[in-house]
Order: sequence, then C-alpha cells, then structure tokens
Amino acid sequence: MATATVWKNVAVAMQSALAAAKTITAITKASPGVVTSTAHGYSNGDYVFLSVTGMYQLNDKVVRVANQAANTFELEGVDTTLFDTFSSGTAEKITFGSSITTATNISSSGGNFEFIDATTIHGNSRAQIPGLPEATTFTMDHIWDVADSGLLALKTASDNQAKRAFKFTFGTGGKILTFAGYVGASLLPGGSSQQLVTTPAVITMNGTPTYYAA
Repeated sequence: MATATVWKNVAVAMQSALAAAKTITAITKASPGVVTSTAHGYSNGDYVFLSVTGMYQLNDKVVRVANQAANTFELEGVDTTLFDTFSSGTAEKITFGSSITTATNISSSGGNFEFIDATTIHGNSRAQIPGLPEATTFTMDHIWDVADSGLLALKTASDNQAKRAFKFTFGTGGKILTFAGYVGASLLPGGSSQQLVTTPAVITMNGTPTYYAA
C-alpha cells in the first residue's frame, strides 16, 4: 500500500553556491551509474549538478553521491543502463544555502510527452513514438515580504536569468525531490481585500527530476 505524503513540513532549498567543476572522464551504464572523476573530493550524501554530453539523460541533473572512493562515486538511485554513451562532462557540488519558507501553495504542470506520428503507407492504423516532454513548471504563491532572504534569492536568480538547483524535502514520508531550473519572480504584491498579500514565483525545470525515498 502506498505511503501518503502531505504538503506539510516541506523544506524547499535553493542553490546558493556551486563549487569548482570537477572533470568527469567516464560514466558506466549500470544501476546505479558510476562516475570516474579523479580526486573529486565528494562525500556520500553530497549533491552535485551534472553537465554532460553524450549521455544526455544526465545533463542538467541534480544527483546525490553514494559509495564514493578516491576517484569514483555512484549516482545514487540513477539507472544509466539504457542511457546513451558518455562523451564528456563535469560535476559541481551544490550548496543549498537559500531556504524558501514563504510559499503558501504550489502546483506543478507540464511534463507531458509529445508523440511523433510514425505511420507508414503500409499500416492500417496510426503508429506513434514518444518525442520530447513539455517543460515542467512549479508555480507558487508566497507571503509578500521584501526583507525575506529566500524571496530575495528567488528574485536575484530571476533578474540574472540564472539556473539554480532545488531540493524539496518532505517531512511526511521523508521523500526528496531534486532538479535544476530557471526562476521567474518579480516580488510584485497581489491579493484581495482583507486577505494575505502574496507574490507569485514560477520555476521552470531543466532536464528531469531525481527522486529519493529518504
């Protein structure tokens, strides 16, 4: 039976810094994938942002380090068995130093796959193959507070059109969601008479999210 998760005690953290990029020389096709990066210096539980060519399924992905050794580490929970062949890439350790604590609601949308018509002149019914998914977005309303450090961090990312890594940690069930994306946040106030003053923000995801059970 599924374990229910509630929007309660949810910690939303945004990247505040990226460490110097470490060169990746190989990624295996395995479950989980193993990265070779000489003297990477990562510890188990660190989160890294991947920039990868060849094995494009890992590009712009936020992953957690596991079973690290001097020159290798595992991509925890990421099965790369059927991914494309790695060509080159880097990893950057993420500092999740900006806490977003003002959200009053959140909704997600997008992620639906486009399907490409592959019908031949020989068939008697339509055939389709999956194409690329639509961009996924998280839309939130926030308590409007122009002194709040988290809101200001969102606005700075928006103003700079800067990609940021995010981590959602659910207190109920302990699940974790990580991804990278772009922020839109103007901090303009809105609302209704005698109601809370709020301000909207949207995050558009790049690549695909990574999920952890704990």
